[in-house]
Amino acid sequence: MSLAEKYPQEIQKIFAKYPPEQKRSAVMPLLHLAQREEGYVDRHAMQEIAALVDIAETEVASIVGFYTLYHDEPAGKLRFQVCTDLPCALRGAEQFLADLCAKLGIEPGGTTPDGLVTVEPVMCLAACNKAPVFQIQGPDGIEYHENMTVEKTLELVEALKKSSA
Repeated sequence: MSLAEKYPQEIQKIFAKYPPEQKRSAVMPLLHLAQREEGYVDRHAMQEIAALVDIAETEVASIVGFYTLYHDEPAGKLRFQVCTDLPCALRGAEQFLADLCAKLGIEPGGTTPDGLVTVEPVMCLAACNKAPVFQIQGPDGIEYHENMTVEKTLELVEALKKSSA
């Protein structure tokens, strides 16, 4: 089912926020809408959004590829996005990422066997002085965790497993 068929009123509300000659400005809210249920934007949704706002599909795909809040592939229910930008790397973020993934038995970008957690590196979460830092993207929004250790993060993962069971 297409986005227009699933969410006609929401799409209408999104477009109402922008002048008709600037409908391309609705790309990001439409991507958010498309990603809401499955946690990623598939190619069909990108094509539909491109058609709705009269831009090329490659432009929509480039937005998905640029922003860490949009995804073009399925992943775990929760995405742990660890900042590995240079300032965070200087505070041990790369080692934190490697150690966390090793403890979870996955590679960076991988998903735990239970499908709950995907751990991936990202650039700049604007908390360089509090690294290692990561954000968790999930169905309930985004949570930030600063000054983390692998041990505290594993405790958090266990707590999230219990609460999602």
